Amino acid sequence: MARPLRFRYAPGRWDESRIGRDIFQPLDANLGAEMGAPWYAPPDGYEARRFDMDNGDTALFAWTDDHAYWIGNTETPSSLWRTDKEGFDEAPFEVSRWAQRELIAELFDQSPWLKPYSHLSWFFLPVFLSKDGRETTREFFHDHAAGFPDATRKEALEFYESFFATGVLDEYREVMAGKLGTSEYFDPIRMAAAMGEFDVAYLLDDAGYDITPEIAVATGHSIDFRAENTRAGGALIEVTRPLPPNRRSVSNPVAAIRDTAQTKTNGEGQLAEHGGGVTLFVDCSSFPDDDWAAIMGEKPDVRHRPAVVFRLRPSGAVEGYSKGSVPVDLPWLTE
Repeated sequence: MARPLRFRYAPGRWDESRIGRDIFQPLDANLGAEMGAPWYAPPDGYEARRFDMDNGDTALFAWTDDHAYWIGNTETPSSLWRTDKEGFDEAPFEVSRWAQRELIAELFDQSPWLKPYSHLSWFFLPVFLSKDGRETTREFFHDHAAGFPDATRKEALEFYESFFATGVLDEYREVMAGKLGTSEYFDPIRMAAAMGEFDVAYLLDDAGYDITPEIAVATGHSIDFRAENTRAGGALIEVTRPLPPNRRSVSNPVAAIRDTAQTKTNGEGQLAEHGGGVTLFVDCSSFPDDDWAAIMGEKPDVRHRPAVVFRLRPSGAVEGYSKGSVPVDLPWLTE
């Protein structure tokens, strides 16, 4: 499976002749390609070309006298195979900004329904235009309301647009956007599970916590978040998102959340080996009203403490309960 979009840094002298021989000709021979001027002016000191393939792939190439940057959702020419990869934040700012203008313009041209959601589009750009995942990731937002079972696309996207506009996850964009995946095989279950981490990030930020994703711990695992504020101190947070009963082989919603939470707490799960000190957030945002009402009526244990079981709506409304001594202050929680 291809990874999210990244640059390749190619040192050495590049000119039109070498680009034609080492970049355009292999692309044209294998895929059918057109080489032309970019849509936007390249950064100062760089020349640039845009490559559009017959199958819909795109690549950008910008160069100076002594180095070049390539980015594309197509096959990489062999002349660039041994080059170093750089994320959008690692490449020079001007190069990254230019490439993202080109790519976002292409994204909006292909999927104009994303235009009102500029922050969300920018955040997920590395997967929305990835080699294998560009169709499946957009389908998840367009046809499945980003995992909300009873919401319109507009409601779901407006909610996430408002959250990404805060910029709280901008620093971690590459790792967090990549959680959505870049597979050509559509898997709404896995994608909805990934959105559970964004739901928890929203709740923690809304409660006044600074959040840091992907916290390495001594067991060799990574815990989803560390949440910190001056009032309540810090806490480690792990997230799971169960399927509702109609999507799994269990008979009721209580069994659904216990079954999913158990994957984190037994065997080689993160919480089993960590030995305590992690709060488990169980995101039931995929559950319809009746199933969620049954959970809130019983408020079952989930075989781990402390734990937070919640359901978030695209309006920002949230409801949930806790088990054990939860180290983060969430005013909507009941016990």
